[in-house]
Amino acid sequence: MSKRQPGHIGGISILAPLALEEERKLYGVIAAGREAAASLEQTPAPSADERRRLLRLRQAGQEAESTLLRATCGLVRVRVNERGYSFGNEELEAAGIEALANALKRFEPAKGNRFATYANYWIMKLVNQAIQHQVGLSDSEMRLVLGLQKLERTSTKKLSRREIADALGVSTAKVADVLHWQRELEERRHAHADIDEANHQKFVSDPEEAPYWVIDLLKRLCGKDFDAFWQYTFRTMSLEELARGTGISRQAMSKRIDRCRRAVLESPESARLQAWFDRQ
Repeated sequence: MSKRQPGHIGGISILAPLALEEERKLYGVIAAGREAAASLEQTPAPSADERRRLLRLRQAGQEAESTLLRATCGLVRVRVNERGYSFGNEELEAAGIEALANALKRFEPAKGNRFATYANYWIMKLVNQAIQHQVGLSDSEMRLVLGLQKLERTSTKKLSRREIADALGVSTAKVADVLHWQRELEERRHAHADIDEANHQKFVSDPEEAPYWVIDLLKRLCGKDFDAFWQYTFRTMSLEELARGTGISRQAMSKRIDRCRRAVLESPESARLQAWFDRQ
């Protein structure tokens, strides 16, 4: 049984992410519950004993679905924070919960995918729509802003307006508009930021303070670059400092960090890792 993770989203208490084995156990209960719910709606009505059995299965399935949803709430926090917003923006949180509920209705456990993997698409879609609504951007304008954000995350240098224009497929004049929309987003983020929470946020910069499963998994994913990835993730060392320490170029170190980041994101445990990092 997973421990309860402190916090709530829209009145829903958050649970810590489930291990793969825990989640797969729920899948069978959910499937049985859904089958029972369908049987209860059929005619002729089942016998009294059979009805009681089906009701128990349906109730167990609903509880399993609730557990799965609450254990994936951390992914909503991750996606909201990735957009630069503090966790406490009610509109974005509500969008994330709606996305989880939509994903849960459509989720088919028998296909073998993890729920977080399936739900991620819905969370990103509805959270982006909520941000778009807050700042009054059209679909095409929001896509350009998201494209700019992706460029900024992946680039190792400050891009010129011409480079941004070429990458986004727009004119340099349009880039000025995109940069303006981006600034509006940033201003809105700051307006929603909880300064007291930020001042008291604790970062685990020492691997010895982290749970063993986090260290074990990251060491397997990152290999010899684990220490560099850890130091860079918790901002205890810059790329330049890491590069000097290992005698390689900044660009080469950046590629190593990116390789580790991709390995983490592509791991079956990515949602669990991201939820843990987000709580630090």
